[in-house]
Amino acid sequence: MTTPSDTWDGSYATSTSPPWDIGRPQPVFVRLADAGLLSGRLLDAGCGTGEQTLLAASKGADALGIDISPRAIQRARDKAAARGVAARFEVADALNLWQFGLTFDTVIDSGVFHIFDDEDRARYVASLASVIEPGGSLYLICFSEHQPGTAGPRRVRQDELRSAFSDGWNVTKIVPEKFEVNPDSGLGTSAVEAWQATIRRRLLASRRGAPGPVARPGEHREHA
Repeated sequence: MTTPSDTWDGSYATSTSPPWDIGRPQPVFVRLADAGLLSGRLLDAGCGTGEQTLLAASKGADALGIDISPRAIQRARDKAAARGVAARFEVADALNLWQFGLTFDTVIDSGVFHIFDDEDRARYVASLASVIEPGGSLYLICFSEHQPGTAGPRRVRQDELRSAFSDGWNVTKIVPEKFEVNPDSGLGTSAVEAWQATIRRRLLASRRGAPGPVARPGEHREHA
């Protein structure tokens, strides 16, 4: 079931930052931004204190960050004001993105997918589908099954990612990555084993009677 918002808000109520709040963008998103991929109308789903959102905005994206924690959002707004970056932040639930009435070209997920159980995982994918434009991109990073132990969030296998995004999506790439965490997070490390997935929302049929969704020209299509 969905974790109550006050539980997440409490993560930001102590003097110690939560494990995922490292005070800078995850390196994988820095590389994506430098490659020009964090662009257009961009949503950071579960943005925390906003480092990925601010990164994208600084590269020219029309960036909106949402998080269920009011404390996290206030910190993100304070950072944007202090840095003079035109990013927007709103308190919202990633399971109900359709309520914004907005659509996006690009969505970032930095450690959100892996927090959900099976029921809410399906709700989350449907929520993402409601706001990503056909042909739009989702860049996702999550803990992988190669991370030892059980501390922290649920581990995710490649086949689980492909299965979750099998209907109306193209999983174009899944590669091993490192997800940086605070060294004092209890995980016994400063970087955990992760997957970085690039996932496209399938394009709609271009003409009446066309045979279903089609991929972008030249795009390699993979199936679960």
